[in-house]
Amino acid sequence: MPLSKERKVEYFARMEKLITDYTRVFIVGADNVGSNQFQQIRIKLRGKAIVLMGKNTMMRKVIKDFLEKNPSHPVEALLPTLKGNVGFVFTNEDLSEVRDSLVANRVPAPARTGTVAPVDVIVPAGPTGCEPGMTSFFQALQIMTKIQKGQIEITNDVHLIKAGGVVEAGQVALLAKLNILPFTYGLVVLQVYDSGALFDPKVLDLKDDILAAKFAAGAKKIAAISLQIGYPTLASLPFSIQRAFSKILGIALVTDYSFKHAEKFKDALANPEKYASAGGAAPAAAAAAPKVEEKKKEEVVEEFQGAGGLFGDDDGY
Repeated sequence: MPLSKERKVEYFARMEKLITDYTRVFIVGADNVGSNQFQQIRIKLRGKAIVLMGKNTMMRKVIKDFLEKNPSHPVEALLPTLKGNVGFVFTNEDLSEVRDSLVANRVPAPARTGTVAPVDVIVPAGPTGCEPGMTSFFQALQIMTKIQKGQIEITNDVHLIKAGGVVEAGQVALLAKLNILPFTYGLVVLQVYDSGALFDPKVLDLKDDILAAKFAAGAKKIAAISLQIGYPTLASLPFSIQRAFSKILGIALVTDYSFKHAEKFKDALANPEKYASAGGAAPAAAAAAPKVEEKKKEEVVEEFQGAGGLFGDDDGY
């Protein structure tokens, strides 16, 4: 039954207010979702989100009227999503939490003739509870059976319905006789809208630790490329400085040249017994000092002065 003029005005005002008050929207598919299930979903989302259903033509009209009043509003991105049996779930809460609440509210349902199967349906082997006189029924469905203890028993698991296939009447009858509810129905999140951006709901599965790991992996690759081509970046700069420090430290250890941070290394090499008596071995810093071949002072100075690159590196780093 079409809405009355007063109900349409009320619906338009409500949807316009939701668009104004909320910046995040789930575009959900509502196939095979009954009114009682909608009521349960609304109760579960109370205080977190608001479910809005309606005819696509009405929802488009509301959005277009809203855009006439607010030409630069990003809600225009929702217009292409209004296809099929869809609705909107408005929220300002954490998207992952609301999404989990939406998909968790699913109910088992019987197969219906002519519907498209959302998942594979496999009938397990074993007793069916059916009398031997129904053997022909199973044969018509090409299901191998045997008579065991006065009832029909399926000998092997049967892949009855494939996902995406159309459910046939015989399959519905068999599932009903076996008391199998093969499908579950609920709201399906198709897309997510956040302040003008539309994206796939799979993005919500990327947690902070996953994002941090991906960012770190990307930073390592950038640093490696930057070091290889001799182009300094924020990612490669710490490694370039470390390389430069190692080279300068190496020069200081075999020459009279010194600086503040090299003093403890030079002292450890000059007085190893001092650190051995204090801790049983030279400090870790001294042990980690680069091994530099003994060279004449003039050769080391000549190398240092002739080096190129950002930090005096022969490779141009």
